[in-house]
Amino acid sequence: MSRETETDQQNDKDAVQPDVAVQAEDLAAVNESTPNQAEGEISNEEIEQELLQEEQLSETEQLQQQVADANDNVLRIQAEMQNMRRRAERDVENAHKFALDKFSADLLPVVDNLERALGAINSDDDSQKAIAEGIELTLKSFVDALVRFKIESVDPAGQPFDANLHQAVSMVPNPDMEPNTVMDVFQKGYTLNGRLIRPAMVVVSSAS
Repeated sequence: MSRETETDQQNDKDAVQPDVAVQAEDLAAVNESTPNQAEGEISNEEIEQELLQEEQLSETEQLQQQVADANDNVLRIQAEMQNMRRRAERDVENAHKFALDKFSADLLPVVDNLERALGAINSDDDSQKAIAEGIELTLKSFVDALVRFKIESVDPAGQPFDANLHQAVSMVPNPDMEPNTVMDVFQKGYTLNGRLIRPAMVVVSSAS
């Protein structure tokens, strides 16, 4: 082989070696940069773990909301039960208090008749005195029995007129009395445990 050929081959080798060196340097740079990129990235396992934590947190919030709703429902039901119990107790109490409503109303005419009979007797007549005493004792016993059962009379003579307890049958001018004052009572009224079962029939004064 001639000297020129050997020289050319040596030059070709020298030209190739720098390219190989450059490639090796580039590969080393890539290898060095790859771990740094991996460190900055989030792995699939970490992503799945975060999603699982978010899902568990969401389920926990849902369970807490369900527990809060259940507590609200329990409190609402308890309040409704208490209201029902109170209404039932009130109804039972009213049933006991006003059970004699109709019965007492039927007894009131008997009291009225005894009072009329007593008022019709001449107290100056000795022959009627015994009758008057008998009627008076009967009336007193009757009224006492009514009072024991919370049945009380409404006799508003001289009192201001009350539309809740009185029924005016007429109005008469009377300058000696204040207007809307009960002048006379035709018929007594009665209440049962404070509730009106019959209004008093009255005459009311009016301005002249």
